[in-house]
Amino acid sequence: MAEKQILIICGEASGDLNAANLVNAVKTIAPETGFSCVGGEMLRQSGAKVICDIKELSVIGLFDVFSKLPRFFALKKRILQELKQSKFDAVIFVDFSGFNLRLAREINKTIPAIYYISPQVWASRPGRIKTIKKYIDRMLVLFKFEKDFYAKFGIQAEFIGHPLLDIVKPTMDKPGLLSNLGFSGGKKTFALLPGSRCAEVEKILPVMLNACRLMENKLGSIQIVIAKSTQVDWAVYKRITDRFNLNIKIIEGKTYDCINIADFCLVASGTATLEAAIMQKPFAVVYKMGWLNYLLYRPQVKVKFISLVNILSGRLIVPEFVQFNADPKKISSLAINLLKNPAELDKIRQNLVKLNEMLGEKGASQRAARIITDFLRDK
Repeated sequence: MAEKQILIICGEASGDLNAANLVNAVKTIAPETGFSCVGGEMLRQSGAKVICDIKELSVIGLFDVFSKLPRFFALKKRILQELKQSKFDAVIFVDFSGFNLRLAREINKTIPAIYYISPQVWASRPGRIKTIKKYIDRMLVLFKFEKDFYAKFGIQAEFIGHPLLDIVKPTMDKPGLLSNLGFSGGKKTFALLPGSRCAEVEKILPVMLNACRLMENKLGSIQIVIAKSTQVDWAVYKRITDRFNLNIKIIEGKTYDCINIADFCLVASGTATLEAAIMQKPFAVVYKMGWLNYLLYRPQVKVKFISLVNILSGRLIVPEFVQFNADPKKISSLAINLLKNPAELDKIRQNLVKLNEMLGEKGASQRAARIITDFLRDK
């Protein structure tokens, strides 16, 4: 394939990770390919030229979107200018659908448009399907049901499996990390994954820590590890954790190690639920946003569950504590009961094994890279 230049647009930490793995996979097939991006540290490490960092882009709810509209307008203008000034052979959109689909309309097929990691139009805002059909040349989806879903609307989507299957694994063994953290192997360890956005951490982490405080009252001394997002400042975590007299350690960029050492996890809805599921670690989903945002957002959601794990399973296999139900007493009671009932924990693990079978086979990034390079070779 002759040298190609590709622009990648993502807006969140999970998209940055998956896009970086895609870049690395493309370079194994076509090492001369050049990449520019709206992205973060993972894409930067992959060798992509970052034209705008995503750190300030992630939003939760309608009001957060409104507050950042000037930033999004400026970013869209900058990207369109970049497209005029530089000769790109394709643009790859990675999730971040609220921004990316509007940008796709502005680009209006002047260059090939590929969508990697589908917008969850099957869960909310189905009207976006028309935009996808009109402005996107190639859809690459992570779940088999998405391929079937798009087919109903005459959209050809290619199922590649989930890229997390290749990357979700700890870098240290459990005894080694427990020792490094000064944790005891004889105490219950809880991993908290409160999200990758500042607003999520500020809303969800206090709920999780209050639940942990109640669990310590019942279980005795516990130890807590918080998986820090690289997109959220340390000061945010410190401000929250300083209010709690608990044995807490915060680790950045080691999510899978945090999950690995835990007896039980509390996880914000999102990619992290799949990460915990792939590691077959028992967990509960905790999610909360501003109540006005929630009241505006909830009517748009067409699925019964909030967690991808439960959505894919078609039933509740991990407990969910969402919004008004995100109550520390309920969360702590559930976790304590599960930890005292090994049979129920095993049942959750068995269900997670079945879920993993639904995620396809390893090698998703390589399959996506091959599809993309073949597609551009024909252009």
